[in-house]
Amino acid sequence: MPALRRFALCCALLSPLFARSGELVVLVDTGTDMPMARFDHYRLVAGVHKDIGEALARAMGRTPKFLALPRKRIPLALDSGEADVLCGYVPEWLDGRFGWSQPFYPQVEVVLSDRAAPRPSSVAELAGQQIGTVFGFSYPELDRALGKDFVRADAPSIELNFRKLAAGRLRHMVTMKSWSDYRIKTSEPGLSLHPPLVVTTYMTRCAVSPKSKVGVADVNRAIARIVKDGAVPAIAARYR
Repeated sequence: MPALRRFALCCALLSPLFARSGELVVLVDTGTDMPMARFDHYRLVAGVHKDIGEALARAMGRTPKFLALPRKRIPLALDSGEADVLCGYVPEWLDGRFGWSQPFYPQVEVVLSDRAAPRPSSVAELAGQQIGTVFGFSYPELDRALGKDFVRADAPSIELNFRKLAAGRLRHMVTMKSWSDYRIKTSEPGLSLHPPLVVTTYMTRCAVSPKSKVGVADVNRAIARIVKDGAVPAIAARYR
């Protein structure tokens, strides 16, 4: 009888580990807006990050679990193994010794400008002008192009910058074209903006924790599978 009790106790202690081994824990930045992510009380409920995470987990035969954290907590959570992967990034945006998957999801960085301001024909014309940016986000192309003349106007979110732009409190803001297309489509009539100025195009990747239950090779195989079966363009098209 004592032996049976010990066996039952071991099973009870090990069962959470076995359950967790079947998960893919995906990190998501709570500062992200649609179409990339929508949150309900810090729970990811919609968006590209959710769809990509679910598709990757399915391709690996795992159950997706999403961990929503503020931007400043993301590097530590990934480094410690609290999460397995963080997708939609490039190495320039994230400090740390993480593994990186193959590039697979395109993002176009753009500057939106109010029509009340002259339309910039190049990034160089933005030198010395305030550009709406987000706390904790890096903009390597603007840094390279403008150097000390890159004047950041940091806000907690892209959405807040957009509202400032719409209210005439900001002349320029930087964001991703997928976000601007989605937001402008759903915004109130009367918003007057110049056509977006393209800064650069990224092919984003997944950062893989050094303590992840899955390796970079596993993530790459899953990416190859969802690219081959058309899931990636289907996800992108869903939010256009």
